[in-house]
Amino acid sequence: MHGPKRILLSTLIAVGFVAACRSTPAPPATPATTVSPDTWAVVDGRTITRDAVEKAFRRTGNAADSPSDEEAFAAKLSLLNELIVQDILLARARQMKIELPDTEIDTAYADAKKNITEEAFQQELSRRQLTPADMREALGRELLAEKVIRQEVASKIAVTDQDVTAFFNANRAQFNVAEEAYRIAQIVVTPVRDGQLANRTGDDATTPQAAAAKVQMIMERLKAGTSFGDVAMDYSEDPESAPRGGDLGLVPVSRLKQAPPQLRDAVLKTTPGTAKVVSAGGAHTIVLVVAHEPAGQRDLSMPAVRQGVTETLRSRREQLLRAAYLTAARSDAKVVNHLARRLVESQGKIP
Repeated sequence: MHGPKRILLSTLIAVGFVAACRSTPAPPATPATTVSPDTWAVVDGRTITRDAVEKAFRRTGNAADSPSDEEAFAAKLSLLNELIVQDILLARARQMKIELPDTEIDTAYADAKKNITEEAFQQELSRRQLTPADMREALGRELLAEKVIRQEVASKIAVTDQDVTAFFNANRAQFNVAEEAYRIAQIVVTPVRDGQLANRTGDDATTPQAAAAKVQMIMERLKAGTSFGDVAMDYSEDPESAPRGGDLGLVPVSRLKQAPPQLRDAVLKTTPGTAKVVSAGGAHTIVLVVAHEPAGQRDLSMPAVRQGVTETLRSRREQLLRAAYLTAARSDAKVVNHLARRLVESQGKIP
């Protein structure tokens, strides 16, 4: 858009408008618009307030933790960036006329508290200074944003038979399984500070209470539809598997039988696609059984092999398209992050 405007300006100058401009005193500068301290970001004219970020912080943070002011604001800055992207997706939902029935929010809300008594759930809300309406609103925003992603990303991924055959031929050795095995992914949460944290958010539970609250938050996100890989990359405290979305690859049954009984049973007695929480000594491992692989050579005549390759390719492409879509959506929007500006201007001092 800038090119045509410059050409037009040059044309006006060429026909003599420059003289008139020089003879007229320049108008006084327009004073900068005052932005309320409670306005932390503006997205295409829509305001994200401090209160919205604070609620998100109380809802998703570790309620038992006592972070420093700097740690808290770093977390809030990260949450603000998430809310900015969410706001952009919700605006697109309105444009695309995507709606979210109340029944879906009811289901998500019921799932969020099904493993806790009503009294304990209400106590937890009170401790976080939240109301049931706050929780329902947040769940509704997350579900609606995820609907946009499914329609704009997931529904547009195509994997052809040619793609599947090419992948199989290029990775044939991977399909010769010497021993019965399970493909597993994990999210690890510990009650102590981790020195080699490698997740994307820097989130680290440091007490048993904080670890328990974090696991509850993670399970809520998984139930709301967030992919296991994304949650693992954001919150897992295992430095090796977190960058891979928690993926541990194929684990032979012989190794699984040497694992602690609770962890072993969480794999061997769980239907693939199900996530289970295994807790011991204040630490928690959320285990996802991705697939069960019997021993032997595989080929594409086996439905499970073809389906597995298809799902692998679809997942890889979906992650790539999702990242590209969100990056493009953010770059297309007019975003002013006032909180970030204030922190820069104050040289990192808490405003």
